Amino acid sequence: MTPTRTISRFTRTITLIASLAGAGLAQAQCPTVLDHDMRKLRSADSVNLCEAYAGKPLLVINTASHCGYTPQFKGLEALYKEYHARGLEVAGFASNSFRQEAKTEEETAEICCINYGVTFDMYSEIPVKGDEAHPLFVELAAAQGAPRWNFNKYLLDSSGKVVAHFGSSTTPEDPTLRAAIESVLQTGS
Repeated sequence: MTPTRTISRFTRTITLIASLAGAGLAQAQCPTVLDHDMRKLRSADSVNLCEAYAGKPLLVINTASHCGYTPQFKGLEALYKEYHARGLEVAGFASNSFRQEAKTEEETAEICCINYGVTFDMYSEIPVKGDEAHPLFVELAAAQGAPRWNFNKYLLDSSGKVVAHFGSSTTPEDPTLRAAIESVLQTGS
């Protein structure tokens, strides 16, 4: 084997080891609350929540299409547009746990995306309470309490720690919610 081929093979081996070590490090730094793959609403595509949100403040909401709080989609979209450039991510999780979700994903997508103009990430329907709750919401509930109704809001800092929980009646315009968001954006955590 020539010295050039030996060096090239050695370089490829070092690059492979470094990339595998980096992937393991990224996996180790994933907060358990984000260690889930979720299917996007009305899509076959899945999103790894760690890859999408690790290191970023995140507002998580359990949503429903036929609820008295459904108009909050408009305010949540405005909040997303206002704070996204500063690092805030927003993720909505459709749920029929309170029996107010649309019967099809197409209808859910139409209500949130067409009727309310939602551009933040929306995920397919999951249960958010009780024994059936998705592990994401089990962890959120363990940290700050289970959702009592649709449109509960959980605020996570950039390290993945759940720092606040707001009930359904807390609107996206509420000064307390906005102060909590400002706090995680200013501290970077």
